[in-house]
Amino acid sequence: MSRNPVTSPGRPGAAAPAPAPVPAPAPTPSGRRSPGTLVLGLLLLAGAGLSALLVRPDAAHPPFQGIDDRWLSWTGGPHDGLPAAVASALNWFGAPPGAVVPLALLVLLLVRGRRVSAGFLLGAYLVGNMLVVQGLKHLVDRPRPENPLVRVDHGSFPSGHAAGAALLVVIVGALLVPVARRPAWWAGGAVFTLAMMWSRTWLHAHWLSDTAAGAAAGAGAGLLTWWLFGPALAREAERGRGRGRGRGHGPGSRRERHRMPGAGRDRRGAAADTPEPARH
Repeated sequence: MSRNPVTSPGRPGAAAPAPAPVPAPAPTPSGRRSPGTLVLGLLLLAGAGLSALLVRPDAAHPPFQGIDDRWLSWTGGPHDGLPAAVASALNWFGAPPGAVVPLALLVLLLVRGRRVSAGFLLGAYLVGNMLVVQGLKHLVDRPRPENPLVRVDHGSFPSGHAAGAALLVVIVGALLVPVARRPAWWAGGAVFTLAMMWSRTWLHAHWLSDTAAGAAAGAGAGLLTWWLFGPALAREAERGRGRGRGRGHGPGSRRERHRMPGAGRDRRGAAADTPEPARH
């Protein structure tokens, strides 16, 4: 009984060539801005702006001062134990030393060659902190609660700490969190922002309405900047996926060498795909 090699129909005695790998079609970036992101961002910014207009005529006694006073009375103390440690950590996070977090993220993006993402990060902080938050502070100039437990600057409205927390949640969610995991990230980010809002009132550094307006301003500025950078971020992400596919499927890649005929060797040192001679 003989064993004959598998031959190609057009060339008797020649081994059939291995089929060439068919590259998967590359996904095309959408490059389209999400209208929902724009609408939500504008609504949040409008809410912060409307609150500022209500506070500005009488900054010491705005229409919702009664709610602020009642909430402040609930956070009267004692200010020690675990709540004090958590509030102090959150106060540090929003203070100038806490800038190490966005700066580290900026360095990471630049090292990985994601210049558009780095520009989005800088633009979001410019719009959120410098334009929106500081602009509203100078417009309203609301006095802070008496006897704050931490060092504060002028202008209680809106809370810069709450704005920074909400802004960071949006930036990280847009740049680092996969789409499938974003719902869980938004939920965790909301808890983090609410904790920051609580800490600012518990430390008597802000009124409750200051923190609500700050969170709305930070999230709104982040969403609006994300909407503006959306197409450029999509193109950058697609270029990154293209480079990854090139490294994984190139002629010198490990995966491609396994696909090439003659790449494997049997135990005797002969090519694995070399046909065995016929035996009679």
